[in-house]
Amino acid sequence: MIANFEEKMSMPDFWDDNDRAQSIISELNAVKSVVEEYTKLQNEQQDLEMMLELVEEEKDEEMAGELTEGVASLSSKLSDFELQLLLNQPYDKLNAILELHPGAGGTESQDWGMMLYRMYTRWAEHRGFKVELLDYLPGDEAGIKSVSILIKGYNAYGYLKAEKGVHRLVRISPFDSAGRRHTSFVSCDVVPEIDDTIEIEIRTEDLKVDTYRASGAGGQHVNKTESAVRITHIPSGIIVACQQERSQIANRDRAMKMLRSKLYERKIEEQMKHLAEIRGEQSEIAWGSQIRSYVFHPYSMVKDHRTSVETGNIGAVMDGDLDPFIDGYLRSQIKQQS
Repeated sequence: MIANFEEKMSMPDFWDDNDRAQSIISELNAVKSVVEEYTKLQNEQQDLEMMLELVEEEKDEEMAGELTEGVASLSSKLSDFELQLLLNQPYDKLNAILELHPGAGGTESQDWGMMLYRMYTRWAEHRGFKVELLDYLPGDEAGIKSVSILIKGYNAYGYLKAEKGVHRLVRISPFDSAGRRHTSFVSCDVVPEIDDTIEIEIRTEDLKVDTYRASGAGGQHVNKTESAVRITHIPSGIIVACQQERSQIANRDRAMKMLRSKLYERKIEEQMKHLAEIRGEQSEIAWGSQIRSYVFHPYSMVKDHRTSVETGNIGAVMDGDLDPFIDGYLRSQIKQQS
């Protein structure tokens, strides 16, 4: 596989399509990373086998303790490596478009949306992924009314598809002078960034295009011209928006790419639902189901309702430590498919 990628990179026209070239380079680096990780794990296993022989010969208790720690560490690494290999669905490897939409509740819900925005940004940074802000609508007093971000990295969608659904917060509101407990909801939508090789029919007459002035997070990057673009796909009701680029044309191109991704995923979901009906399955593909609760008061806990994975270290979760929840969800899906 590595040889195939390197052969493509050696072609004279490789850089004629910069986006395609970058995609190939990213895939090559990802494959090399998997091979390197496999070799590293294999070497660790061989070292532990040699250590085991020494422990059995010399009966060294200190070395036996090191061996136990090494085996536990290798087991954890193998579990992570296994999950990475299991992300083999057609679009798992693609970039992810993640959108957050606070529910009813005004400033309280909008602040919760901002907290989740930071959480996902930190998770992506910890993984070495790149985050691009696509659209940002600030809240009236604090937080956000909505935000769309592109998370770029190998398997970004494969991991983040576990986050689609409604996220529930319970806490003492900092915006309530009476110090009462509030419950807030934010919906998270995640779709793969579909490239131009996937054919999706979008008719011009089915589109409503609006332009407006762009304004970034915290009031930065304010644009005096109407460069931001919002596109409504009338038949489906899907709305996408982009204000990251400086020109209206560039924002429109990016918004159309977002629309193509959403339409394609909806098509796939309809096919899955139809197959389930044919098989007589009662499973439901739900966009708005509540997947996780974050409780700040009267105790600290984050619990995933799909897998029962939970932790009391809510500070670490809000700082981007989502891997236990993502791991638990993806493994549960794999078991269902097997």
